[in-house]
Amino acid sequence: MSDQIRLWEISKNKLKEITESKLDLESRLETWLDNDISILADDLLVIGRQVITDYGGQLDLLCIDRNGDLVIVELKKDKTSREVTAQALDYASWVKDLSKERVTEIANAYLLTKNGSNLEDAFCDKFSSEFPDILNYQHNIIIVAAQIDSNSERIIKYLSETYGVRINVATFQYFRDSSGRELLARKLLIEAEIKPVNISKKNPNLTLEQLSEMADSNEVGKVYRLLYDEVVPDIFWINTTTKGLALRERSRNGKLILNLLLTESTPRDGLKVKVYIDRISNYLNIDTEEFADLLPNYQEIEQDDSFGLIAEGFFKTEEQVKQFVAKLNQVRS
Repeated sequence: MSDQIRLWEISKNKLKEITESKLDLESRLETWLDNDISILADDLLVIGRQVITDYGGQLDLLCIDRNGDLVIVELKKDKTSREVTAQALDYASWVKDLSKERVTEIANAYLLTKNGSNLEDAFCDKFSSEFPDILNYQHNIIIVAAQIDSNSERIIKYLSETYGVRINVATFQYFRDSSGRELLARKLLIEAEIKPVNISKKNPNLTLEQLSEMADSNEVGKVYRLLYDEVVPDIFWINTTTKGLALRERSRNGKLILNLLLTESTPRDGLKVKVYIDRISNYLNIDTEEFADLLPNYQEIEQDDSFGLIAEGFFKTEEQVKQFVAKLNQVRS
């Protein structure tokens, strides 16, 4: 980039310029970014490093933002500016087709090795937000370099301004002051924040009033309200979703442990629930099998490496809810 950052050290009201150093900057940047992605952007979570694409490439860093969109971070390293731009676009052509399941698989493999976490927990912890229903609706590209030539700047601006490609360049300059302290400065080619296009990624979450109306419409209103009144307030945090009510742990991470799925409830089957049995058993300090026995008409549907046993079933009558609440209170006492 043409605009270079200059730094001065102030000592006893005198200025001394700190000269830029070239000490193996790009070879260290990837590790710095992996350890603290906030030097690039505050609103990112790293979910993969040296990710192997289906075409044999190795994507330097894969990140996710609070909207569930992916961000490709590609370092220039020993490549020319044109080469790294072309490579980043090539990786983007692969990333755009990644499903939610594939993104979760990539992220869980990385996060488990790094800190023993998984994507949903890490996302909720990082952003203090509900895990999105949709991942990878759109994606961004950020090229990271110590410097980039003017021709590549021109091409990147052309792609961004003319065709709306969500691409940017972050250049870093490395300094060492007279005491040996290391300093890092960052500059973005396109200074405006990358903003999502004005397209809703999903329908808005239903309100509590809408959920109550939907429960009545599906003839599960009494069951829904009884379960809500007897179980929810004292045990869980809640948030509405596009499908119903999500019940979470009353903890910092607020893991999702039970869903009341109003959109999938029917007069014939009753109120549909989806339960993360291992999570809720651990949260309530109840044996897994003992908790499973509390649920009416449930069946095991999935054993997930990250979420454990996930089951779903139906509460059809108020009597089933009362029995569930009574048993729950008994094992918790």
